Amino acid sequence: MTEVSQAANHLRALIACRSVTPADGGAQDYLAGVLTKAGFRVERMVFKEPGTPDVPNLFATMGSGSPHVVFAGHTDVVPPGDEGRWSHPPFAADVADGMIFGRGAVDMKGGIAAFVAAAERGIGRGTLSLAITGDEEGAAINGTVKLIEWAKAKGIYFDAALVGEPTSQRRIGDTIKIGRRGSLSGTLMVGGVQGHVAYPHLADNPVPKLARMVARLAAVRLDDGNTDFQPSNLEFTGLATDSGAFNVIPGAAWARFNVRYNDYWSVTSLNALLRRVISEEGDAEIQFEKGASDWFLTKPGPLVDTISAAIKDIAGIVPESTTGGGTSDARFFKEICPVVEFGLVGQTMHQVDERVATADLEMLTAIYRRFLDRMLGPAR
Repeated sequence: MTEVSQAANHLRALIACRSVTPADGGAQDYLAGVLTKAGFRVERMVFKEPGTPDVPNLFATMGSGSPHVVFAGHTDVVPPGDEGRWSHPPFAADVADGMIFGRGAVDMKGGIAAFVAAAERGIGRGTLSLAITGDEEGAAINGTVKLIEWAKAKGIYFDAALVGEPTSQRRIGDTIKIGRRGSLSGTLMVGGVQGHVAYPHLADNPVPKLARMVARLAAVRLDDGNTDFQPSNLEFTGLATDSGAFNVIPGAAWARFNVRYNDYWSVTSLNALLRRVISEEGDAEIQFEKGASDWFLTKPGPLVDTISAAIKDIAGIVPESTTGGGTSDARFFKEICPVVEFGLVGQTMHQVDERVATADLEMLTAIYRRFLDRMLGPAR
C-alpha cells in the first residue's frame, strides 16, 4: 500500500463520518486508531462550557524533546445543505474522475488525511504532535483554544505550528498563510417608542436614526492597509426591528456588523472609534459578540522558510505568503509559537460537491513529508 493510497483511504474514512459541527460522527475514533497503530501516544478529551455543546478533541504525540512541531486541524464540517443537489452523496466519499467527493474533502479532512499519511513514517528527532478539534466550524470555544490551555497545564510547549487549512488558490503550493486579520462582530441597537404609523407624533421611530448611523459607519475608511495586511473593513450583515407589521412603528431597531481589522487596530481601539462615531448621530448601544479574534502575523524565519522549501522541493514553485481570507484556529497559536497555514486548493470548500483531486492529495502528502524531514529529520 503506497503513501498516496493511505491518504486517500484516510480521507474516505473521515468523510464517511458525519461530523457536522459539533458532532464527531466517529472521525476522532478513526484517527485515534490509526495514530495509535503508527506509534503515537493518543489522549482524548471533551471540553465543556455552559451554554455551548460539549466538543471532543484529540492530542497525539510521537518522540520527545525539541524541536516540538504541532499540526493542528479540525474534523468538524459545515452542514451539506440540500443533499439532493450533490452529484455524489456528501458523506459517501465517492471517487469519480480522479476526485474524492464529500463534505470536508477540502476543509479540512483532506489536510488531516494527508498529514497523517505523511506522519505515519515517523520522525528522526524531536517531537511531533497532532492537535485535532471538533469545534473550528462552530463557536471555537471548546476546541483548539482549550486544547492549548490543556497542553500548557501539562507543561507541553511548541516550537512551531502548522495548520492544515486549504490555503492553496489554484494549484497545490501556490499560497501559504502567514497571518490573518482580526474579526470583531457586534450589534448596533437604537431604541424608540412603538406606535401606530398613522400617529407618528405619538411614537419615536428608531429606523431613520439607525439608518443614519449605518450610513455613517459604512462610510468610515478605517485604513489603507500595509505591506503585511489588506485594508480593514466594516460590513453590515443584517437589519431588523421588533415589529413585523406594516402599520406599526417599531420600538427598537438593530443592525449586525463585522469588522475585519489589521495591525493598525485592536478590539479596544475599534470599540472606541465605533462608539465615538455613533455618538455623533444620537443615542445607541453596541453589544460586541464574544470570541473576537485578534490579528496575527508570522514574520519570515525558520518555519516559513522550511514549509516554503518543502513546497519548492515537491511542487517546484515558491509559494506566495499572504494574510488574506477569514479567521482560522491558527490565531490561537500566535501567542505561543510561530504558526503557518498550508493545505489543499480551497475552491470548493463549503460548496455543493466539495471535492479534492487525488493528485492534489498525493502532492500535499509528499510536501508534508518533506516538511517533516526538514524539521524533524527522516525516520530512523
